Amino acid sequence: MISGAQALVNALKREGVKVCFGYPGVAITPFYNALYDTEEIRHILVRTEQNAGHAANGYARVTGRPGVCITTSGPGATNLITALATAYADSIPMIAITGQVSSELLGHDVFQEVDITGAAEAFVKYSYLVKEVSDIPRIMKEAFYIANSGRKGPVLIDVPIDIQNNMFEEYEPGEVSIRGYKPTTAGNPVQIAKVQKALEKAKYPLICVGGGVVLAQAEEEVRRYCEKTGIPVVSTIMGIGVMPKYHPLYFGMLGSNGKPYANRAVEESDVLVIVGARVADRSITVPNSDEKDITIIHIDIDSAEIGKNMGATVPLVGDAKYIFRELYDMAAKGSHDEWIAKLQKIKTTCVDPRVFHNEFVNPCEFVQTLSDKMDEDGVYVADVGQNQMWSADNYIMKKGKFMTTGGLGTMGYSIPAAMGAKLADPSRQVVAVCGDGSFQMNLMELATIQQHDVPVKVVILKNGYLGLVREYQHNVYDDHYMAVKLDGSPDFQKIAEAYGLPYYYVERNEDVEATVEEFLKTEGSALMVCRVYEYDQVKG
Repeated sequence: MISGAQALVNALKREGVKVCFGYPGVAITPFYNALYDTEEIRHILVRTEQNAGHAANGYARVTGRPGVCITTSGPGATNLITALATAYADSIPMIAITGQVSSELLGHDVFQEVDITGAAEAFVKYSYLVKEVSDIPRIMKEAFYIANSGRKGPVLIDVPIDIQNNMFEEYEPGEVSIRGYKPTTAGNPVQIAKVQKALEKAKYPLICVGGGVVLAQAEEEVRRYCEKTGIPVVSTIMGIGVMPKYHPLYFGMLGSNGKPYANRAVEESDVLVIVGARVADRSITVPNSDEKDITIIHIDIDSAEIGKNMGATVPLVGDAKYIFRELYDMAAKGSHDEWIAKLQKIKTTCVDPRVFHNEFVNPCEFVQTLSDKMDEDGVYVADVGQNQMWSADNYIMKKGKFMTTGGLGTMGYSIPAAMGAKLADPSRQVVAVCGDGSFQMNLMELATIQQHDVPVKVVILKNGYLGLVREYQHNVYDDHYMAVKLDGSPDFQKIAEAYGLPYYYVERNEDVEATVEEFLKTEGSALMVCRVYEYDQVKG
């Protein structure tokens, strides 16, 4: 006989979980007691529950397996909701285990009781309220399967304290079979053939890759296909990393904050293949097919995304990895030299309207230097705000990984996600890049980094403002700057000293290269402040 809490821990071990992130409270203490003697699973104590979810998010994105986070009931659980919503928006597999008040007290509004399965319903792929202790092995196996199959996402398991303490005869759960949940992965062969036929006929074909390609670990398959056929590629912000930045077939990130020539490529194409992207408002403006003779092919693991935001001439539901293997086998070796030359010409004639002051560091050039100096397989984690836009637009992809939150756009994501990424693969260099606003949303995790010896490098692009909101107020509200100035911010050098971190500061372009090199070579964690001009972007 074992307790429900021990069954939870045993299930995590069966799933191969090596690291979990959490913040304990009374309602989850039976689980923590069962974890006490478990050497196979390392627990990382974060400083606020939301960051347990973000760390699990980063862990999942490096390993390709669900990250695990644990919180207590009440505010512990509600603090996790933003992290669940972040993972849900970006389709990141995650298992969230929350403690709950005793079963007989549910619905009585007792201390730290919250209907977390109801509260989080819109932000999880599925949720469980465990009512019988004997259900735990089955529920845990189902949860991991649901989180990491089809369109991936977070699964919530809420476990009352009495269920954790109850005893039962443990059993090995059988194969998962859930009625009504049979995700399609292979892709319809007739539709795959239609896609290839449309691309063979195209004069100006273009492939737009989104985060679904990265989640499917289909980067190599897409690259091989494009190199065989000569078809150019653009990406959404979540698709950064599918193609190296200087690949001759890659024409940058598109969207409202992307490269003008990437958007022009979409406008000029006659066959547009959208893979693993939801066609969101900031990413893709699809040409009106009524006004332009264009074939739109939409490939996605989630059938609900196809046709949601635009019509598709050829819809194809399935896993990008499988589909592009099939397309590669069908395709003849080819080239689109005329089309590539046209795009290269567009690229050279597109003028970037941004002009940066010389008083401080040019943030675009800084990101280029930082990412170029990082290890080839390094992980670059961008936060949200102007730092995210500068990072996405200028990150030099080699063989590493670019991570950010593109769907929900959650400030404070970068440091905990970077912790998760580093723990997922300690051999890889990991750098988190924040603004001075987003840094102050997650700086408490510097304590976690130090306590658990997680060597993450942290960069603050400091301009003294909530820069992206300020930029919007400049462009739309005639410089009516309201609630965006970060007066009262701490001395970041003293913050570094308080947490025992080496500190670096750079404010001149000519000092960037040497400072970045020294920063990256530092043993363990380090903090660097890069001073950028407060009026970050001047329209030329």
